[in-house]
Amino acid sequence: MTAPAMVDNRYEFANGYPIGSSATRAWDDSVFQRAVVAYRFWYPTVSMEGIFNGNREIGLNDNRAVGIASTGPRHVGFTLNSDTPYGAAVLDLSAGPMVVELPPGPYIGLVDDHHQRWITDLGIPGPDRGQGGTYVIVPPGYAGALPDRAHVGRSASFKVLLAVRALPLGGDLAEAMDALRAVRVHPLEEAGAVLDIIDTTELAMDSTCLCWEADISYWRVLHGILETEPVVPEFLPMYGLLGAIGLERGVRFAPDRRSAALLTAAARTGRGQLLVSAFASGRPDRVAWPDRRWEWVGLVADNGDFRTASGLDLEARDRWFAQAIIASPAMFRRQVGGGSLYWLAMRDGRGDYLDGSATYTLDIPRPVPAGLFWSVTVYDAQTRSQIQADQGKAALRSLFELCDLPPDGPVRLHFGPIPPDGDETRWLQTVPGRGWFAYLRIYGPEEAAFDQTWRPGDFERAS
Repeated sequence: MTAPAMVDNRYEFANGYPIGSSATRAWDDSVFQRAVVAYRFWYPTVSMEGIFNGNREIGLNDNRAVGIASTGPRHVGFTLNSDTPYGAAVLDLSAGPMVVELPPGPYIGLVDDHHQRWITDLGIPGPDRGQGGTYVIVPPGYAGALPDRAHVGRSASFKVLLAVRALPLGGDLAEAMDALRAVRVHPLEEAGAVLDIIDTTELAMDSTCLCWEADISYWRVLHGILETEPVVPEFLPMYGLLGAIGLERGVRFAPDRRSAALLTAAARTGRGQLLVSAFASGRPDRVAWPDRRWEWVGLVADNGDFRTASGLDLEARDRWFAQAIIASPAMFRRQVGGGSLYWLAMRDGRGDYLDGSATYTLDIPRPVPAGLFWSVTVYDAQTRSQIQADQGKAALRSLFELCDLPPDGPVRLHFGPIPPDGDETRWLQTVPGRGWFAYLRIYGPEEAAFDQTWRPGDFERAS
């Protein structure tokens, strides 16, 4: 007996087989859905390539130079901040291990692989605990001799990012920049071939993947990475997913018009889903204080790879890398005195998204439970980078703009396109027609940051 034709959602079947245009539609849907999942999973890898590309575009070539900067809005990068100077370099391990010689001092650093997976911390959160030390970063499969007493980090990729911050204790920015100049990086076999230190503070720089993230360029960049980096065994199912949509190691990536259209649509959808994870999540554990609009940026509190007892927390991973770059345990550690805490606000007290055309105030109770220092930074929602306005700055920092505050009593901060009368030093300019969000950061958090006895106000829009 012949079974009647039936419609299952979008697909028509007869005798168990998809028929007519239904088969083509089902195939396209399958490619699209797999591509969206692949886009989200591989986004940290492509984003890291954006960092590498940004360095190279301003002349900081791999294994040649370390760029140092007192960052500002001209440095476009996902939630970069101006709290401390940065030093960063792309290290290529294909010719052998690279050495980082870190002096004693107030450094916070890390090394991440090409997939933004943590390799090692350096400085205060690292094994040297701020006392200085020698770190050797070794490539996949390396079995050669290593120096005694060196801290060894083993990478799953040939290209890695070294990122080091020097804390400007007491607000001494020049001293912090000099501390970055004292870091030495060189190949293990060539101690004299030290990477140049180049100050990029005044250079415009884009270390994002914004120009690739919403079209076929995303897949071309990802395919190029597949061709040059070894396979990560833990990612095998995701490599298989890429193969199903036409991206394979050792095979030329040349999608036909139909496939290119599907991959482009998937990139746009995947990007949209990442931004929903970042700015419209419904996860209850994102809420920092039940009566405030502030949210946790990082949702996995005890490691840098988003591991949980149930497996990889892909939603937390999406949320982080849609907003930010690089990851380490120190960045997510919620403990007294441990590293730093990041909170996100993109809505005002009424629940509306923050609007660059409007004026807001933010009340911060004092004392802030920061053993080191604290800051509020404003970001453009479209670039996820420090807002670019005529004022030329995007942060209010306890070590700089807010260093003259009394020890107790609340402080009121101002945000909007026009400065407030008589309080311009506590104001950040926003741009009409551009949405924005803010990060509140506390370095060296104290007990009140955890026990709910201290909490910031919400952004309140002027009536």
